[in-house]
Amino acid sequence: MASSPSTDDLPVYLAPLPNWVESMTLRLTWVVVAVNLVGTVFGFWYYRFQLLNSHLVIWPAVPDSPLATLLMAVSLVSWKLGQDRNWIHALAFVGNLKYGFWVVIVQIVINDVLVSGDPYHWFLLVSHFGMGLQALVIYRYAEFTVPSVAVATLWFSFNDMVDYFLPLVGDYHHTYFGPRLVSAGDHGTRAHDVAAASAVGLTILAAFLALAIRVRRLENRT
Repeated sequence: MASSPSTDDLPVYLAPLPNWVESMTLRLTWVVVAVNLVGTVFGFWYYRFQLLNSHLVIWPAVPDSPLATLLMAVSLVSWKLGQDRNWIHALAFVGNLKYGFWVVIVQIVINDVLVSGDPYHWFLLVSHFGMGLQALVIYRYAEFTVPSVAVATLWFSFNDMVDYFLPLVGDYHHTYFGPRLVSAGDHGTRAHDVAAASAVGLTILAAFLALAIRVRRLENRT
């Protein structure tokens, strides 16, 4: 069983959470795993209609958030059991940071949660904000090797492509949002553009942060 790893004296833009928050999260690994598994089950339930309306071949690219929380759970378990898998850690980091903060943007900009005050949308905002924050703990035990970050970047870039630019089967595969909920899905709308730009930008940001963490660690060791 792995013990909580030490910090790497990283700058705040690479490790913005207080050390005590990171350490507490790692001490409560099994609780965090359980929360992520519950979130995964809820997420697949949330996507149930979209999955039924999607071709089976594209299913791996449809339920974005539940797959990210499942990756987080697997990442934590593999680290805790001493069976580190760098590619899983990288996928969990990019996926949770990306889709966690992406949903926050969607709820504020597209679903207008700050004005509507809709409790369900607030629940989605807060829970996904937590997703984004938990990604920022992964660096404590992950190596973020170049091949593992490349795998994560390629997968989530593929997701962006089929979600917003080049659907493989039928319609675009992104999460239903805004106008789509009332059957007015015009993919030239501002909602689509905001969602697409946010997704692509967060993919790039997550990959940059992972590689920047690796570079800073190498510098600290020399």
